[in-house]
Amino acid sequence: MAMFTVWKFDDPEGAARTVAIVKDAASEGLITLVDHAVVEWPEGDDHPTTHGINDDAAKSGGWGALWGLLIGALFFIPVIGAVAGAAIGGLSRVLSDVGITKDDLERIKAEIVPGTSGLFLITEQGDPDRFRERLHGIKATLVSSNMSDAETRELREMFGA
Repeated sequence: MAMFTVWKFDDPEGAARTVAIVKDAASEGLITLVDHAVVEWPEGDDHPTTHGINDDAAKSGGWGALWGLLIGALFFIPVIGAVAGAAIGGLSRVLSDVGITKDDLERIKAEIVPGTSGLFLITEQGDPDRFRERLHGIKATLVSSNMSDAETRELREMFGA
């Protein structure tokens, strides 16, 4: 089963630094990286920049549509007040099949703000113990996950969050 996770870093470059580690681990078979997206939001910018989306079209398949919908709706469509709530509610109905809830979307929107970055991952597990070693000492906050509570706790420990 594919796992969806979103990690927040307290600086605009943290997600990009970590994706390099994730890609190295994937190349060694420690994890299967299906697709990823990096959202960097420097202080003072109106909108974040995104990259990493569909680096490998053969692997990413239909995930590009997910990234476009998710990241576009959360960060690039100007919505306020009740309109924002309606937009997130509608988006959550579309994304419920991949285990992303309205609460997840609200947390992502509230956490990934100017001065931070986010790493959005779609993975399939490989060797979790060896992968965990690679991530030791990286400080990130798990914002969203479609995993069980036990899996989520283990993942938070993996990142030292």
